[in-house]
Amino acid sequence: MDTVIYNPKPSYFMYSNVNQQGNDQAVDMRNNNQPPASQASTSHSSESAGDPCGPGKWAARLLRDCAKALSEKDSSRIHHLLWMLNELASAYGDCEQKLASHFSQALFCKATEMGELCFNTLSSVAERSRSFESARKMILKFQEVSPWTTFGHVASNGAILEALDGESKLHIIDISNTFCTQWPTLLEALATRNDETPRLKLTVVTTVSMERSVMKEIRQRMEKFARLMGVPFEFHVVSELYRLAELTKEELGVQDDEAVAVNCIGALRRINVKDRDAVVHMLHTLGPKVVTVVEEEADFTSSMDDFVKCFDECLRFYALFFEMLEESFLPTSNERLMLERECSRSILSVLACDEGDGGSCSTEESERRERGRQWCDRLKEAFSPVGFSDDVVDDVRALLKRYRAGWSLVLPQGDDDSGLYLTWKEEPVVWASAWKP
Repeated sequence: MDTVIYNPKPSYFMYSNVNQQGNDQAVDMRNNNQPPASQASTSHSSESAGDPCGPGKWAARLLRDCAKALSEKDSSRIHHLLWMLNELASAYGDCEQKLASHFSQALFCKATEMGELCFNTLSSVAERSRSFESARKMILKFQEVSPWTTFGHVASNGAILEALDGESKLHIIDISNTFCTQWPTLLEALATRNDETPRLKLTVVTTVSMERSVMKEIRQRMEKFARLMGVPFEFHVVSELYRLAELTKEELGVQDDEAVAVNCIGALRRINVKDRDAVVHMLHTLGPKVVTVVEEEADFTSSMDDFVKCFDECLRFYALFFEMLEESFLPTSNERLMLERECSRSILSVLACDEGDGGSCSTEESERRERGRQWCDRLKEAFSPVGFSDDVVDDVRALLKRYRAGWSLVLPQGDDDSGLYLTWKEEPVVWASAWKP
C-alpha cells in the first residue's frame, strides 16, 4: 500500500468555499473525459506530436491552468482547480488520471510550501521498502518492454569497448543508476575477444541513499558472473557520498597503468546545476580514454525563474514518459507502478522544492535535466566529442527492432550537437554521447 502524502479528500484542502457548479463540472469531466471549456481554456492549443494538451487530454489543460494560477497567486482559482483535479485524479487510473494525480500533488505542495516535507517523506518510504529483488525486477522488466535504458547501455558499451581496445588493465568508473545491469554484456564481450582477456576493475559510485545491502548483492552477482566469463575482475564501491558533487579523484583509486573509462548514465542531472561544471572538470583530471554520458532529453534549468514555463516542460516530458509506460506495460504491472512513483518524486522535486538549490528538496541529488545540446556546451569546456562508429550505430538499430513500433534512432543535427537520440513517436526522449579529453 502506498504512503499517500496528497490525501484524496476535498476536505483536506479546506475547500468549503468551492461551489456546487465546480462539483457539477468535475462530474461532467469524469463522465465525458473532457474538461469544460470555461475551466480548462489554455493558450497552449497545439495538437502537434508530443503536445500533452491534444484532443481528449483534459489533465494537462487543468494542470496548466492551475500552474498559471499559482504563478499569479490567485488563491481562489488555485483552490478551485486543485479541488477539480482531486476529484478526477487517480494514481491507479488511466494515463490522464495518473498525470493529474502526480502533478496535482506537486502543485498542492508548491501552493502550501510543503514540497521539502513531502519529498523527504516519500523518499524515506521508498528507501525503507527498497530491496535488491524488487529493484532488479523493475529494471529488468523495464528493459524488456522499452529501450529507454538499454539504448544508453548499448551505445555506451560500444564506445567503451572501442576506446579501451588492446588495453590490458581496464578501470571503468560507473556513475549511474543502472544497478550494474549494463555490465554483464560488456563482460561477455571482453571474454570473447581474440586477444588476451584484460583485467577489469569496476568502481561503482553511489550516494548513501542506495542501501549497502543492495550493493552487497550486486557485488556478489557481478563477481560470480565475471568468474563464469573468465574475466579477471575487481569490484569497488564509493558510497559515503551525500552528493555526487563531493566525489574526488582520490576516492576513485585510479592507477597510472590503468586505461580509464567513465560511464555517466542518468548521473549528471543528479548534480546541482551550480556544481556541474566543477564535476565535469574533475572527470577530466582522471585522464580517461572515454567518458560516456546518457541523459533524458528535457530542459528543467533554463526556465527555473519562470514557474509556468518550467511546468510546461516538465509536463511535456512526463506526459511522454507516462504514455510510453501505458503502452509498454500491462495495466496491473507492479513494475510500472514503481516507475511512476519514482516519476512522482522527480516531479515533486522539480516543481515544489527549493529552486535556489538546483530544484532538489534533498541534500543528495537534483532532478534538473538538460537537453543534449546543453550538455554538449557544458562538456565541450573539458572534452571533445567522439562520434559513434557505424558498428555501434548498427548495434543500436538492431536493439530497437526488438521493441514495439514507435521507437527510432536520430543522428545529431548540426555542428553544435553530438551523440545519438532515442525518439518515441518522433519525440526525442534520451540522448547518448561519448567524449575524450
